[in-house]
Amino acid sequence: MASPMRSLLTDPARYLQSFRLFLRNSTEHQCMQEFMERQLPAVIASVGNGKSTINVLSVGGGAGEIDLLILSKIQARYPGVTINNDVIEPSADQISKYKERVAETSSLENVKFTWHEETAYEYECRMNAEKNSKKWDFIHMIQMLYYVKDIPATIRYFHSLLEAQGKLLIILVSETSGWETLWKKFGSSFPLNDLCTYVSSADIKTLLDSSGLKYQLHELPSYMDITSCFTEGNEDGELLLDFLTETCEFSKTAPPELKHQVIEELSKPGCSEKRDGKVLFNNNLSAIVIDP
Repeated sequence: MASPMRSLLTDPARYLQSFRLFLRNSTEHQCMQEFMERQLPAVIASVGNGKSTINVLSVGGGAGEIDLLILSKIQARYPGVTINNDVIEPSADQISKYKERVAETSSLENVKFTWHEETAYEYECRMNAEKNSKKWDFIHMIQMLYYVKDIPATIRYFHSLLEAQGKLLIILVSETSGWETLWKKFGSSFPLNDLCTYVSSADIKTLLDSSGLKYQLHELPSYMDITSCFTEGNEDGELLLDFLTETCEFSKTAPPELKHQVIEELSKPGCSEKRDGKVLFNNNLSAIVIDP
């Protein structure tokens, strides 16, 4: 019998709804912002040396919150230098939010934005077809590697586009997070199909080590309030369960035993901690900075 469970990504509207709730309920962006404030200036300290134009490529830029913070740090390091910021983002809805954010932000007069409404793979195919081998001073891939079909090939391709002083920044879930516990245990029960793969910092480190690439690793502590997941029928809880399992309407379509096991696992120390009457899921991230 075919399982009624289907990937959350088959319903883009519900995916965005659950993703935005996840951002509201978690310190995801706060911990990235802290990294951008504290660590990024050192990472980008020499990417634009001697250049009149700095080329930045955002792979999976979303609605631009983090992108604009990154640009502000590059501007602070290289005042007045022209920045070309290209964004690869398959969601038209996210791109329109990104454009709104740019329109509302002053101090971007030396930044030229170009949006490409396509996936990373579509971009790669198009560039290859056009025989375009444009190089970039800074490339970032933030929380997007789960959505590519061939992770090693994707990293190899974008790494190959780095200038001699360039840097590639990857941010994704840490092997120390609750995601690792949850997905190692139940991943094979979730309807991933080819739209989404579970990958954490452990996989990327193994990949980079085997490729002989040099990198620095930073851990970004983060959590998500999942208290609502434990109230049957709570709408927010159901959306967060969808996001955690990458399953559309998980509460309604998962076999009762699986649902019970997942909810039980989410409350255990391997996934979460209880604080002030709340259940806080370990959402730790890793930032990996790769040299050319």
